[in-house]
Amino acid sequence: TTCQFFVMLLDCFIRNLRRINREIVYHYTSSFHCQAPCIQSIRMASLTPSDVQAENDGTVVKTEKQLKKEAKKQDKLEKFKKKQEAKASGQEEPKVEKKQKVKEIVKYTIPTPAGEKKDVECAMPSAYSPQYVEAAWYSWWEKEGFFKPEYGRKSAYEDNPRGKFMMVIPPPNVTGSCHLGHALFNSIQDAITRWHRMKGRTTLWNPGCDHAGIATQVVVEKRLKREKGLSRHDLGREKFIEEVWKWKNEKGDRIYHQLKIMGSSYDWDRACFTMDPKMCKAVTEAFVRLHEEGDIYRSNRLVNWSCTLKSAISDMEVNKEEIPGRKFLKVPGYQKEVEFGVLVSFAYKIEGSDDEIVVATTRIETMLGDTGIAVHPEDERYKRFVGRHALHPFCDRKLPIVADDFVERDFGTGAVKITPAHDFNDYDCGKRNNLLFIGIITDDGIIANTSTGFDGMKRFDARPAVLDALKEKGLYRGTKENPMIVPICSRSKDIVEPLIKPQWYVGCGEMASNAIKVVKSGELKIIPKLHEKTWFNWLENIRDWCISRQLWWGHRIPAYKVSVSDPLVVLPGEDEEGRWIVARTEEEALEKAAKKFNTDKSKIRLDQDEDVLDTWFSSALFPFSIFGWPDKTEDLECFYPGNLLETGHDILFFWVARMIFFGQRLMGKLPFTEVYLHSLVRDAHGRKMSKSLGNVIDPLDVIYGVTLEGLYKMLVEANLDPKEIERAKAGQRADYPNGIPECGTDALRFALCAYTAQGRDINLDVKRIVGYRNFCNKIWNATRFAFSAFGDGFTPNATSEETGKETVIDKWILSRCSFAVDESNRGFEEYEFQAATTAIYNFWLYELCDVYLESIKPIIYGEDEEKKTTARNVLYMCIENGLKILSPFMPYLTEELFQRLPPRPTKERSAASITVASFPEKLPWRNEDIEVDIKLVQDVVRTLRSAKQDYLPPKVRPEVFISCSTAEVEDLLKLYESIIATLSSVQKVSIGVKLAVPEGCTMQTVGNKCQVYILLKGLVDVPREVERIEERIKKLKTQIDKLISSMNIPDYEKKVPVEVRDANSNKKEEFEVEIANLQRALTGFKALK
Repeated sequence: TTCQFFVMLLDCFIRNLRRINREIVYHYTSSFHCQAPCIQSIRMASLTPSDVQAENDGTVVKTEKQLKKEAKKQDKLEKFKKKQEAKASGQEEPKVEKKQKVKEIVKYTIPTPAGEKKDVECAMPSAYSPQYVEAAWYSWWEKEGFFKPEYGRKSAYEDNPRGKFMMVIPPPNVTGSCHLGHALFNSIQDAITRWHRMKGRTTLWNPGCDHAGIATQVVVEKRLKREKGLSRHDLGREKFIEEVWKWKNEKGDRIYHQLKIMGSSYDWDRACFTMDPKMCKAVTEAFVRLHEEGDIYRSNRLVNWSCTLKSAISDMEVNKEEIPGRKFLKVPGYQKEVEFGVLVSFAYKIEGSDDEIVVATTRIETMLGDTGIAVHPEDERYKRFVGRHALHPFCDRKLPIVADDFVERDFGTGAVKITPAHDFNDYDCGKRNNLLFIGIITDDGIIANTSTGFDGMKRFDARPAVLDALKEKGLYRGTKENPMIVPICSRSKDIVEPLIKPQWYVGCGEMASNAIKVVKSGELKIIPKLHEKTWFNWLENIRDWCISRQLWWGHRIPAYKVSVSDPLVVLPGEDEEGRWIVARTEEEALEKAAKKFNTDKSKIRLDQDEDVLDTWFSSALFPFSIFGWPDKTEDLECFYPGNLLETGHDILFFWVARMIFFGQRLMGKLPFTEVYLHSLVRDAHGRKMSKSLGNVIDPLDVIYGVTLEGLYKMLVEANLDPKEIERAKAGQRADYPNGIPECGTDALRFALCAYTAQGRDINLDVKRIVGYRNFCNKIWNATRFAFSAFGDGFTPNATSEETGKETVIDKWILSRCSFAVDESNRGFEEYEFQAATTAIYNFWLYELCDVYLESIKPIIYGEDEEKKTTARNVLYMCIENGLKILSPFMPYLTEELFQRLPPRPTKERSAASITVASFPEKLPWRNEDIEVDIKLVQDVVRTLRSAKQDYLPPKVRPEVFISCSTAEVEDLLKLYESIIATLSSVQKVSIGVKLAVPEGCTMQTVGNKCQVYILLKGLVDVPREVERIEERIKKLKTQIDKLISSMNIPDYEKKVPVEVRDANSNKKEEFEVEIANLQRALTGFKALK
């Protein structure tokens, strides 16, 4: 039976193969060793009668292809046989490892002390090298003071008719190192700053760093544990703070170093750290003033609590993970994974009856703290229960059943258990209905205060225990999967627990209202405008801001709890605000306390609040605290308010809104008038950057390059779970099989700005950055050609005015240069960086390099000196202005080339550095009529190049015929006949109206203006080319069919990783484009037959 089944399958297989190629079948079956009749009959079925006759005669005629294949196979067998014999005799030659060709990296090796100007008299390397170009410039920029607002003037505070520009850095965490998100904001902000500086404005971009309370404390605690086996409690607060400062002084400048490598033009002498003395003074003053004005108060409320950190955390530090249903998650402190994403239903018995009310919850352990049940007032199912009580099954507690319209009737059972002390919605419901607030979870996540056998259990250990107990009592009613959002602490990875804590709060209502007004009035401009809707929605529904953090590192709250040893003084309760004194110093607090409680200072004891302020509190003061506020300094008067804040839209509320709050409240002015919100950086597949995905890239790895092994090493150092490491490695192998090549700072900066389109996230593909590195090489080579074309002793004209001797192509390139300048200025003015980079890229690559340089080569290498001089000066004007408009994006490359440009014999080129050179204003060279004419010439050249690529081998120069639709088109194209021939690399161009064209030409149309004919006769073997193209199309279609088949498998979207799906889609698209191009060529060749 097995044999019969095999024969049936084989028969089916052979017959299908036969449809494809009879020769394949014959040779496949010829290799069968089995002589069974069934096998031989299948084999014979593949043969034609002539094949059978030939085989019977023993004279099978084999094709040339078959003979080559057999010879190749025999050759391999002979080599293998010799190898085996050598191995057996011990004479095997040792393997010679193939050496990979490593491209030599050209470096700048001339000794140049830090701060001294780089030597630009030496010869330029033959190709662009980022490491060569970027060497030595930054320290010189710094020493010369180009980044300071004082540069070029007596004082930063003097009036400047060109205006002033001031912007602060979004201060990065002191614990951090740059990732591509930092690289994005840094590239955009530096480009903006450099543009303003080159416009002649008094410019300040103020750097700084955030103390990052939670993140820094966690890092130092881990270090203490690892190196000394100690906790912060073993050291005590004072000693621990010393350890933090020690770590900060050792490691905290890393991110500054990275920012400098990226060419950031900060005034580093004004750098601020949010724990600097002047910043601490500002924080204390702000807290005291806001408390005195009633904006800061103390209250016992629900907060986001991390049981691992034992601290409240901000909304910013809560990651909300969406899960579609049942899922087990790792939680710190638990050996087993904890179940989430299920809805458990259980019953509460109604007091005085046999009735019950069924509730549903995703956190069954919190039922130990239930103090009520809520139903919708219009829900007919439960109206009879409202006003009655349910009985808690595990303790002597009665739960009032209340009507509240926050209940969703269609969710769960329509009845909601209320745990006011452990749920934000329940908290509000409990307040509205005067329910009890019973805290059942301690600071470190232990069940307590329930008077049940569950006390002392960890909260998630109590989860299954409570469920089992409900089952024992017959109250369990079922479990079903339920989509939910799990709040996870971004710092500790713990599940956030809502707990009631006495904390300090900022009342945000009035400040939020004012922040809404300034946007609606246009006083504050948010760019892109689409973020305004989110701004209004968030501020209209804002909660008061909890600013207490249970940490040691940070700004300690300037509030003192009062104790009095005078029996005549009656003090408020421990947690009541009246018990606290807010003051700038302990001495001031003592004075205030004595006055408030009408007692002698000697009878008062003050205990300063152990908590510190939320890091965002000090960050909200950053735009004016950096200038010495509350002191009235010259810097504060000169640079506050600033012009612009540039940051990511993800911190619009956590930072931007709060700066608006405090700026208006404490300074009476907005801290800036414009907010530009850049997009988030994602990977090439559109995924968020995540260490566990292996797609978080250090900008320095893009700048200097990194091997795949180097990327692996960083994963190991990232403290990931072993499973996550393997997953991340797989992602890196897929995206960077050969690592990341060296791209350089300029290419990275330009790519990030070029990606920036308002309102869209950035799917960053490293391959595109590599493309911009090639663009840098193109600029380098174009400028080298220019220097060669200038020759020795060249001095450009004194001004950049036209001489009147310019040719049409000269006027065209100057017009395009003028357009690029206009677009660059508009791009910066309107924050359309993609428009600016596109104009610059097109000017350098497609207009200057592809057209103008090629068109003037015959002049440069010719004998007409007057034409040479004109061409050289036009080329000089293009290079000079092209470098200036490129400089804000590519500071290193443009400085290197700018310093090598021959100076004009006037003060026009008096700038010591391109950093402080004047940015081009509107140039007078724009000529749109010439641009329209040259556009047709470019279209003709593009068509010819494309056709040559389709039909001819490289370097073949065919004869071309252009048949024009009108005499006007003929006259126009004849003006540029030599340029068309030069740019298209053709032998001869004939132009006319209804031109007679010889046989053997392929034809392409250029709109309705003309037809372009290329003479192919005698240059190619037409039948052979047709056969080659048809064979290639056939192969491509087969590959497309395979891809479509693999993409049509069930659950393709779920089963196949996103990077594989993207690769398949890209391959399919590439194959389809190639087929379209081949089909076009095939049609042309067939027309020649």
